[in-house]
Parts: sequence; C-alpha cells; structure tokens
Amino acid sequence: MNTYSRLPVAFTHGQGVWLWDAQGKRYLDALGGIAVNTLGHAHPKLVATLAAQAGRLIHTSNIYQITEQENLATKLAEISGMDKVFFCNSGCEANEAAIKIARLYGKSRNIENPAIVVMEKAFHGRTLATLSATGSRKVHAGFEPLVSGFVRVPYDDLEAVRQVAQHNRNVVAVLVEPIQGEGGINVAHLEYLRGLRELCDQYKWLLMLDEIQCGLGRTGKWFLYQHAGFQPDVVTLAKGLAGGVPIGACLAKGAASEIFKPGNHGSTFGGNPLACAAALTTLETIEQENLLANAFEMGEFIRAGFSAALGGAKGLVAIRGMGLMIGIELDRPCGELTQRGLDAGLLINVTADNVVRLLPPLNISRDEAQQLVERLSPLILDFLGQSVQAN
Repeated sequence: MNTYSRLPVAFTHGQGVWLWDAQGKRYLDALGGIAVNTLGHAHPKLVATLAAQAGRLIHTSNIYQITEQENLATKLAEISGMDKVFFCNSGCEANEAAIKIARLYGKSRNIENPAIVVMEKAFHGRTLATLSATGSRKVHAGFEPLVSGFVRVPYDDLEAVRQVAQHNRNVVAVLVEPIQGEGGINVAHLEYLRGLRELCDQYKWLLMLDEIQCGLGRTGKWFLYQHAGFQPDVVTLAKGLAGGVPIGACLAKGAASEIFKPGNHGSTFGGNPLACAAALTTLETIEQENLLANAFEMGEFIRAGFSAALGGAKGLVAIRGMGLMIGIELDRPCGELTQRGLDAGLLINVTADNVVRLLPPLNISRDEAQQLVERLSPLILDFLGQSVQAN
C-alpha cells in the first residue's frame, strides 16, 4: 500500500555506520533505521547470535516457557530497576499495553472512565489508541472518532498538569516522552520529569514513560529517567532493543506490575526466542563495548561540531538533544535536506517539518562523527542560502 514516500535508493549491505546501495555508492547512516540499529549494521556478535538462534529455535508460543524471554526479562529488570516485563513486537504495541495497564489500574480504584494525561506534539504510535494519545492533527486526520480518555496539555509544563490534577478526578496516569522524537527532538527538563513523579505520587497516578526512541543507551544512560534519579511506574521500549529485529517491551514496577492477569493481554509473536536472543546480545554488547559512554561523548562532540560550523547562521534556530539523539531546528520547512543528504552519501531525516533529526548507531566513532558534521553542515548552510565557511 502507498503508505510511505520512499526515497529512490535500495541498500544491499552494511557495515557499522555505513551502507551501500545497489550501484555500490557508500552512505554514512546517521539515522540508524530511526534509532533501531543500535549496533550499526552487520555487527558480528549480533549476526552470530541470529544465525545460531535461527538454527535452534525461532518460535514456539507464549503458552510455554521461553528461556530466552526469561533471560531478557531478567536483564531488563537489572538495568532498569523495574519489576516485570510484557513483550510484544513494536513501540505502539508497548504503548497499547501501557494504556491498558492504566485503564485497569483506574478500574481497580473504582474510576469508571479512567483518563491519561498526554502531551502536545507527542508521538506514541499509529494504532487507534496510540494515535489518539499522539499530539498531531496530521496523524489523527481521517481516523476519527478518536479513542477517548486522553487529556492533552503542553509539553514540559508542570503547571498545566497541576491544573488538570485539580479539576479532573478521572486521571489515573501520565504518559510522556522524556525526549519527543517525532515532535522535533524536544528535551524535557529533568526538573519537569521529577515534578511529574511528585505529582503522580501525590495523586496516586501512574507515571508512564515512552522511552521507545530515547531509551536503551542513546542519551548516555540506559534510560533517560536515570539522569533524573527516579523510577517510573511503567516504561515502554522498542526500536533499538534488538538491534534491528522487531521487538517491543512494556516494563512495570510496583502496583503497575501486578495489574495484568492471565487473559488480560497477549501477543502471538511477542518475546519469541529469536527476538529475545537478539535483544540480549544487543544489551550485552552495549555493556562490553562501553557504548553508553560512547553515546554521551559522541553526542557532545557532534553537537559541538555543528555549533562551531553553523553558529551564527541566519535561519538556525537551535541545536539540541542528549547523547546520540540530536535535532537541528531551522526557521523554515527543510524536508528537501533528506534528498540532498542522500545525494551527498548521508542518511538523515526531517521531523516536525523543520528539524533535522540525527540518530546514529551508538558505536559511531569520532572519525565518523566528524565526517557527519563535515558532510551535513555545508548542506544546511547552502539550504539556508549562506556560503560554506572554510575550516
């Protein structure tokens, strides 16, 4: 179906941060499959795991025990501080699970019409419930009536949430991205996130964090909430969890982890041996190769490089992000930069119409990070109608 405006290129193979097309042209992948290819392309440890696991067992069913799933759940609990995990296949499915947890939690408190606070410019998926939670009219268009039960407030505005708390007794949870990816790489202040935790504690709400794009090491810690020093009640994951193999996970702690009972939720393919083996290898490789530190350091290096190359350019609004989640906001729509990047052997994309989004693999090297800055900066300056400055 015609659901994507595809770019005119097909890739045949990759290695690390590099991809090659059918004509043999090489590209620096600064998008990482949109934060999916955590270890880049064809990482030898992940390749070996997939080959070995496929040779043993790909799928059984969740009506049986799955050793790889149990091992992955143990690892995720260890690095996250959460108690239990539900496995699925994608980010929107993980968020669906979170929404269902919140509703059942509300019903357990005798709230007939449970509501969830969500944010303007949020993106939580494209199923009917998750697109209803999403703060984008473009995503909503044509799919009305939307699912009810969501109360929308401005992002990074704690007072707006306080006002909801004082006037809406149906609220049972807050669902928020610590960094909005599709919304334009908008980074929440840590004080805001801590304030949400305090409000949720005060009103007995669940604090549910969508870390599908920003989690799993991209900001320099396993999860962004670890920068703020608290535990959420629910956190959702997908994208980079298995280095490119489809998987999603909804992690819960405390009361939230006890909500689901047999029959409340399920997934045929969720937590299958292949995906879980890939995820476990991805997490272990992040540790073994010290990629949390690398993500933080390379993110600082890249943002500093762009600040030096683009600083003072007319039309540049901001360079922002954390770790290897980087946005360059311009004062005008800049979607054509995606094709210009492709022509220059660089994979990027544009979100929120005017924000260049960069999500390179966590194992990008300093030399490759420098090449990213050197390839993209002239394209942005030329797009803004300014001369390229000599180094």
